[in-house]
Amino acid sequence: MDDYPLLNLFLTMLYLFLWVMWFFLLFKVVTDLFRDHTLNGWAKAGWLIFVILLPYLGVLIYLIVRGRSMHERDAKAVKDSEAAFRQYVREAANSEASSSGSTSHVSDLTKLAELKDKGALNAEEYERAKAKLLA
Repeated sequence: MDDYPLLNLFLTMLYLFLWVMWFFLLFKVVTDLFRDHTLNGWAKAGWLIFVILLPYLGVLIYLIVRGRSMHERDAKAVKDSEAAFRQYVREAANSEASSSGSTSHVSDLTKLAELKDKGALNAEEYERAKAKLLA
């Protein structure tokens, strides 16, 4: 360990971090290229070749030229995903509400029985509420 000074260790860690960060950016750029529907196939191929042949310069130029639209596509994807999730929840809630009509009566009857057992309702009130639910 004496032949590898502490400063060299920090520099090695910095290089490793920068290398991992560059890979993250490279994958982000390639993903953005294939997600963009405004570019035609030739433009996508050109950017991909540029990013592969001149990796650091290609990623840097891509971020400078198309960084704003990259952000807009990410925001749109998040918004679409959230809208799809909300729609799924609404559909699931509506289908459960329509199919569980008898289930809600069962839960209401259970609540009435618990109220009667606790003494909050007398027998006459319990029977009226039960008849009203079952009618």
